[in-house]
Amino acid sequence: MKKGLISIATALVLAAGVSACGGSSGSTSAESLSGSIRVDGSSTVFPFAQAAAESFNQDQANVKIAVGESGTGGGFAKFCAGETDISGASREIKPEEAAVCEKNGITYQSVQVANDGIAIAANPALGVDCLTTAQLKQIWNKGSSINSLSQIDPKLSTTKLSLFGPGTDSGTFDFFTEKINGEKGATREKYAASEDDNTLVTGVQGDKGGFGYFGYSYAAAAGDKITIVGVDNGKGCIKPSVATVQDGSYAPLSRPLFMYVSEKAISRPEVKAFLAKTTDGSVSIAGSAKLVPMTDAQLAAAKTQLATAEKNAK
Repeated sequence: MKKGLISIATALVLAAGVSACGGSSGSTSAESLSGSIRVDGSSTVFPFAQAAAESFNQDQANVKIAVGESGTGGGFAKFCAGETDISGASREIKPEEAAVCEKNGITYQSVQVANDGIAIAANPALGVDCLTTAQLKQIWNKGSSINSLSQIDPKLSTTKLSLFGPGTDSGTFDFFTEKINGEKGATREKYAASEDDNTLVTGVQGDKGGFGYFGYSYAAAAGDKITIVGVDNGKGCIKPSVATVQDGSYAPLSRPLFMYVSEKAISRPEVKAFLAKTTDGSVSIAGSAKLVPMTDAQLAAAKTQLATAEKNAK
């Protein structure tokens, strides 16, 4: 496995070429549609949802699409209260969230739309290239007082760390804490938290002790202003890339991204058409959003998920 990052642009072009043969899951009607669609949720899915809305509005300018980014947890809170039609999510819905949806009579279907990896990012001044999952747990676990990388490896920098990570409403936070710390929600208290990944990038690149974690797409977009740190999960050091995120070898920090749609919403023609076009165009939309596109197998499964939602809504 190559440890270096694969060019996102090149990989997306190749992926688009392969997936273009996949065909359409359902036709998007050429008739003029109207109405409105409310989307909210994951900050990682946010740029995908925005790009999908812009693409759809090229053909259906009379459909008003509002896209928000309150985090995966915040998005599910709105979705299960019936305030939104579609919820972007960087993790699966939690049982307690699903219970709220059930209580409020909100039935739904999840549809995968892309892939992402959670990047470990460091200011280049720290000079770190790879860390083990055990070392990451030392830094980020509940009760941790680690304030320099030299405390986990004497060969590493003695510079005082300035830590940056997502807030508790973020699906990235839930996923990272579960995979690295072994318990969802378990984290050290002292770090700069934000639901906005761009804020986290700015923090890491603006402080010589900057160190944090956030969506791979944001880390890749920062270029050489930050160092994307490889992760050793016991099988050697792997850095996130299109290939390693798609095949899951960037473990344990690769993940699928979803859109949850209520069955009530998908019964409306504008929502049905929006999701059909979004699924069919997911490879190019993922490229626009700087996310990792689905494989052919994932795309086929997503089309089946969407067809299930449409069937259940009838």
